[in-house]
Amino acid sequence: MEKVFEIYIRTTPERLWEAITDSEIRSKYSFGNRISSDWTPGSRFEMTNQNADAPLREGENLEVDPPRRLVQTMRASGLKTWLETGQLLTTPGSLMYT
Repeated sequence: MEKVFEIYIRTTPERLWEAITDSEIRSKYSFGNRISSDWTPGSRFEMTNQNADAPLREGENLEVDPPRRLVQTMRASGLKTWLETGQLLTTPGSLMYT
């Protein structure tokens, strides 16, 4: 499944890039969550919170072209399955996180 989100923000590309990739700035608008990566194509990114035992979100940077383009994959949690059934997601990909 592919999802594309298109959002219009009155700012410069440089300022937006900094807000997305700078962990300190991102924590200000993302409930204290911090992001870490070396921001190169093929590298990993991880979102963490000091109160969480594990990464909240993680994935891979597919395209990195500052400040114009950032394409990422994301490994999602089994929230939908848990809410609908009360069971943990047990697909092969999800089992690597248990």
